[in-house]
Amino acid sequence: MILSMPEEFFDVLDENGNKTGKIKARSKVHKDGDWHRSAHIWVLNEHGDVLLQRRAPNKDLFPNMLDISCAGHLSAGDEPLSAALRELKEELGLDVKPKELQFIKTLVRPDDGGNTFKNNEFADLYILRTTKTAEEIDFQKEEISEVIFVPYKKFKQMIADKQPDLMLDYDEFKILFDLFDKEFDK
Repeated sequence: MILSMPEEFFDVLDENGNKTGKIKARSKVHKDGDWHRSAHIWVLNEHGDVLLQRRAPNKDLFPNMLDISCAGHLSAGDEPLSAALRELKEELGLDVKPKELQFIKTLVRPDDGGNTFKNNEFADLYILRTTKTAEEIDFQKEEISEVIFVPYKKFKQMIADKQPDLMLDYDEFKILFDLFDKEFDK
């Protein structure tokens, strides 16, 4: 017997990121192209290595691709910081206190119209510094097939080379480079 997961519901936002008072199922939000919110967390260790996750082969979008350390949509009623903390716990098994997350900015991401999955979102970007190793991270096997720390300079080279299994997210990469080049690109 196959058990299906209950569908997530999101707050529908207006084009300025304000809640409209409407709540819709995830599938309908992405079908209709409604604005919604997500939390993106980049995890770095003390050496400047960037944590990447490999998406599980069963993911509906971008299976087996290397992706941001941790990310997730905000459920209806959620606030960005609480969603970021929840996603870190669910996806990576990291129990983090709010003060450990550094909020960077909110990215406005209109859908490019390239496919039937319409993703208009406001992505709240955070940085988490950790002393954990990849082996100490108890990641969610249903969502992620592996986690790896990549040295900062190698990560930049992967982006420059447009590594085929790396999800390219240039606006976030530019923000990371602006923040960390002086610290880790030596």
